[in-house]
Amino acid sequence: MALDLYAKGAKVWIRHPEIVWEEGEVVERSDDKLVIRPAEEGEEEQTIVLKSKDDYPPLKNPDILIGENDLTSLSYLHEPAVLHNLEVRFVQQNSIYTYCGIVLVAINPYERLPIYGNDIIQVYKGQSISSVDPHVYAVAEQAYRQMARNFAKRIEEHPKHMRDKLNQSVIISGESGAGKTVSAKFSMRYFAAVGGAEGDTRIEDKVLASNPVMESLGNAKTTRNDNSSRFGKYIELGFDKRNHIMGANMRTYLLEKTRVVYQAEEERNYHVFYQLCAMRDEPEMEDLKLLSCEEFAYTKGGECPEVESIDDKEEFSAMKNAFTVIGVKQDAQRVIYRILAAVLHMGNIRYKAKSRSSDDASIPSDDAHFPLVASLLGVDKAQLLKWLCNRKIQTGRETMVSPLNIENAMQARDALAKHTYSQLFNWVVNVVNGVLRSSKKQTSFIGVLDIYGFEIFKKNSFEQFCIN
Repeated sequence: MALDLYAKGAKVWIRHPEIVWEEGEVVERSDDKLVIRPAEEGEEEQTIVLKSKDDYPPLKNPDILIGENDLTSLSYLHEPAVLHNLEVRFVQQNSIYTYCGIVLVAINPYERLPIYGNDIIQVYKGQSISSVDPHVYAVAEQAYRQMARNFAKRIEEHPKHMRDKLNQSVIISGESGAGKTVSAKFSMRYFAAVGGAEGDTRIEDKVLASNPVMESLGNAKTTRNDNSSRFGKYIELGFDKRNHIMGANMRTYLLEKTRVVYQAEEERNYHVFYQLCAMRDEPEMEDLKLLSCEEFAYTKGGECPEVESIDDKEEFSAMKNAFTVIGVKQDAQRVIYRILAAVLHMGNIRYKAKSRSSDDASIPSDDAHFPLVASLLGVDKAQLLKWLCNRKIQTGRETMVSPLNIENAMQARDALAKHTYSQLFNWVVNVVNGVLRSSKKQTSFIGVLDIYGFEIFKKNSFEQFCIN
């Protein structure tokens, strides 16, 4: 550290209790202290005792560098410099993107911006990352160019490498609500546009159609984000030797199963449940016997039946159309809706004590939701009743059936709901992968990884611990 940079008049950053950092100016310096005047009028001067080099405040970048589109261009790259540069670009320059070398920093504007259309794709197509303004399309183009260029170069030098995989990956990370899912979606849109398949296969349309399906089943409204991914997702887009998309494969992990039965205040269950409830009066939904989302235990927990930015009916239509584009037949879609409806009705099953002298759980004979669950799942009512109120215990060679009390029975019911939804989710992923998978061998791929956001709730399950 060049200590002579802290001469009188030097601009520095000092801590602030509300805005974190604020600008200041050195007005006095001695061997053991600095006196700094805050830029905000009316604030008292601060004295910083200098016991070591770590006590010196961060220096402010020259004004000419503030607002640079690449953070590595700054003279000083520390926390206040990064935050201030991002603020200037976001507030004064209306830019949500900033480079940091090969990394793209994105700020979630929490509104739709007109910067992702086909005309914008054409601006970035074929351009190097250093010649265009920061954008998620620039990063996607860089990955596509590297894949195509490296492959062509290797083939020219060594024809035997024709079968080698020369792959790229786009890693999207950030805390919950940062906009990771949207960034992943636009990356895929770019790859689909520049690497469109030849002929009438339109595999790129099917790749993009997987988004509304997975968002309906795997996204939910949280306190930070109206469309938060509650699962991790990694998608591989396979390309042929001409750099056209020929197929895709999706891997998912850590689905937040707890959300199926419990939601924190001002949060919602998975979108698809509210979409179904919104469509309950449609003739095709009549046999599901759906209620409003405020009448199902599994959708009213967060006391957030509606979200201003979400039209549940419109989103259901988008999901349904996506299923059709992907190739999921109407009969299979009906099975999905029946299972989802069964999960909703499962949460409304009531329990009571068998008798006054026993706390063993039983389901009242007049419970309207229990027979619906059995019917929708296509299972035997007697068997379902038995295992919603009892458990099997294996002791050596003997097997015993032990009754559950009401609390344990409710936990068993919730466990069944979570497992049922998880299995349905995995089945849909397998169906999507079956449609997107190509029978031809790919020569390379680009992976898009949408990583889970870190979160801490008032009530944290072991599942959330694993996610974090």
